[in-house]
Parts: sequence; structure tokens; C-alpha cells
Amino acid sequence: MKMMKVMKVTELLLILSCVLCVPADNLHEDIRIAGCSDSVESNGEFMYGLDGEEKYYSDFNNKRGVYPAPDFINPFSYIGDIFQFSQRELGTCRWNLKLNLDNFKNLPLQLDPPSSPIVYPKDKMELGVQNTLICHVTGFYPAPVKLYWTKNGENMTEGTSINVPFPNKDGSYRQTSRLEFIPQQGDIYSCRVTHPATEPLTRMWDVEVQQPGVGPAVFCGLGLTVGLLGVAAGTFFLVKGNECS
Repeated sequence: MKMMKVMKVTELLLILSCVLCVPADNLHEDIRIAGCSDSVESNGEFMYGLDGEEKYYSDFNNKRGVYPAPDFINPFSYIGDIFQFSQRELGTCRWNLKLNLDNFKNLPLQLDPPSSPIVYPKDKMELGVQNTLICHVTGFYPAPVKLYWTKNGENMTEGTSINVPFPNKDGSYRQTSRLEFIPQQGDIYSCRVTHPATEPLTRMWDVEVQQPGVGPAVFCGLGLTVGLLGVAAGTFFLVKGNECS
């Protein structure tokens, strides 16, 4: 039902899913998503996924295919020119979209808002060392959402990326944006999410890295000071007691 309701909006996502049979009674879920829009601002979407993980997507803006997993995690590539195939799929999607927009003009549209965004660093924080800030939202329908980054109130576009919307089992979607950055103490970042079902949602995240050894040194120093004061007070009363004798 949700796939029919999406015809009313500018973005159309077509989902093809199948189960692959392998030896030892193991089952794997393979998914392919092709998306297109009647908006001039959208260049379309295409991705392959396996067992809930994104394996490949086409970057139509830069006209190239992308394998998002790091090279050290069992690198692989699909056989054939996947990007050229995705371009043909995009043409088919736009043709189908035009037919559906003409035939399903008055369908009611269901809108499910995204969750509050979750923002976290990919790696352990170290000041001055490049890291990746991740913003994740889920539970929204239809796809996609738009995600925007700021640093200390200034919009950030360089070093940002966003993956293709990935379907959840309940028919909603999840999506993740990434920001390459170099942490500096006191910097404040934000991730803002927009979707037709809700007002913009914003999550703030600030760089707070405690210098190693500072906490223990402060407490040890404080303990030593209190201890010395106690010794001094004891000595004082001992001397006074002897004088009274």
C-alpha cells in the first residue's frame, strides 16, 4: 500500500528484493533500490544492499559508482558496468514515474515523521585528528529526508555525504549523513533534518575532550592539600596541649 501512496510526492522509490539461497541452509537478503524524481533538483538514486548493509550506490552528481565500505573489510565489486546499468534503470524509473503521476493524481499521501537525529563520532575522539561525524535518522516515510550540517552556526557542505535511503522491515526508511571534520575543543556542530511530515529536527553535538591525566592529577593534588592541612591542624593542637600541661 505504501508503494502506491508514494506516487503523490515528487520522489519515487522502486524496491526490488529477493532471497539468495546458499549452502549450509543460510539465507541472505539482497536488495536493489532505484529512485527518481520529477524535481529538477534530484538526479536520482540507485543502490545495492545485502543483509541490511549498503554495498554499492551510484553517485549521479559526480557520474561514478561508490563502494562505501572501507577497503580492509573484504573488498569486492560487482561484475560489469554497474553505473551504466544504473543510468538505464534511472531512465526506466522516470518513464514509469510519469505514467504513475498521470494515473494516480488523487491518492491520499501517508506521512511518517523521522526519529530525532542521532549524532556521534565514528572513531575515538582525539583533538586535531581527522574523524567522521555521523547523523542517523530512521522511521520516516516517504523517502528521502534532507540533512544539513553546521559548525559554530555556519553551514557546512564540504566533506559531507549522505547515503541512499534504506528500507526498514516495517516499510519506513532510514538514512545516514557523514561529515569529515577535525575536532577542536569547544567547536559546536549540528545536524538538521527536514521531512514533509514534521518541522525541522536539530541535534547539537559539541567537542569535549578531557586531556589525559588532568582529572586524576587534580584529585590527587586536592587530596594531598587536604591531607597536609589535616597534619598541620593536628600538630597545632598537639603543641597547644603540651603548653597547657
